[in-house]
Amino acid sequence: MRMYENFSGNRVLSYCFMCNHIHLLLEITPRPAGGLSDEALLGRLKWIQSEVRVALVAKELADAREAVAEGRVPDGEAYVQAIHERFTRRMHDLSEFMQGFLQRYTQWHNGKHKRKGHLWEDRFKSVIVEDGVAAKTMAAYIDLNPVRAGMVENPEEYRWSSYGEAIGGGAKGDGKKARAGLVRALRAHKGVAADADLWQGEVALEYRKILLAGAGERVEERVEQSGKMKRITKRKGLTKEQLDAEKARLIEAEEKRMGEIPFGRMLRCRVRYFTAGAVIGSRGFVDEMFERARDRFGPKRKSGARRMKGNAGAAAGMLWSLRDLQKE
Repeated sequence: MRMYENFSGNRVLSYCFMCNHIHLLLEITPRPAGGLSDEALLGRLKWIQSEVRVALVAKELADAREAVAEGRVPDGEAYVQAIHERFTRRMHDLSEFMQGFLQRYTQWHNGKHKRKGHLWEDRFKSVIVEDGVAAKTMAAYIDLNPVRAGMVENPEEYRWSSYGEAIGGGAKGDGKKARAGLVRALRAHKGVAADADLWQGEVALEYRKILLAGAGERVEERVEQSGKMKRITKRKGLTKEQLDAEKARLIEAEEKRMGEIPFGRMLRCRVRYFTAGAVIGSRGFVDEMFERARDRFGPKRKSGARRMKGNAGAAAGMLWSLRDLQKE
C-alpha cells in the first residue's frame, strides 16, 4: 500500500486490513502543474520497479533528451513526454492505484502460500467522501472495524490499521505516514496539509474521542458464577443488548457537548451507506455531485441528496447519501 502511495502520489488517510477485506480512505491528489521532472519520475518508479528497470528508463530519458538537444526528433518535447506518459497515466488515479496495489498483493500472497489464480472475489467498491465531517466519520468507521468485529476492545490494539500504526509505529517504528494521513482526514476542510507533526495535541485528542465513543466503555459488573459472586469487566456498546438507558444518556450528553454527529452510536453499527452510498457528505456536496453526473440518472430524479436511515439515522440531516438504500 505504501509503495503504491509513494508511486502514485495519492495519499492514504485511513486504512484497515481485516482477515478477508480491506478498507481505505484515499485522497486522489491532482497532477503536478507542469508535470514531473525526469528525476521526480525516476524517484517514483523506484517504489514499484527494480533497479535494473529504473536504470533502463533513465537511459531512455537521457537518450531522448540528447536527441532533442541535437534536433534529431521533429517534436522534441512531445517525444520526451510520451515516455513520461507511459508511467504517469497510472498516477493520481483511483482505479490505477487499486489495480496496482491489489495485483501486487495477490502476487505476494500467491507466492507465499504457493497458490495460483485470482485472490479477490469482486471489483473494489468506491464512495466519494466530502472533506470535513464526512471524512473524519469515515476515517473513524474504518479504524473501528476490528472493534465492531469483536477482535479487539480498543482500536489501538489492532496493528493493521491507520490508528494502530499512528500509535504504535509502522515498519520504521515512527508511524509518521499514518499520523499525517489522519491529520489530513480531520483537517483537510481547513486547508491543513498531511503533516505528522500536527498530530499531537488537539487533532489526536479529537480523533481519540471519536474512536472511544465508537468503541464503547469498559464497565464492571458483579455476576454469579458457580454460586459465587465475581467481578467481571466487559465492554458496553458493541451490541444492541448492551446499550442500556444509562449509556444512552451519557452518549446523548456527550453529543450535545461536542455539538457534532453522534459518532459513538452510529459507529458501533455496520453502516452500509459508507460502502454503497456512492457519495457521502453535506446536502449541498451530494447535490453538486448529482448535477455533475446528471446523465446517469433517470428524468424523474430531481435531486441528489438522500437522507440516511437505519443504522445511519443518527447522522440524518448532517450527512447525506447519493443512493437511497432500502435494505439494511
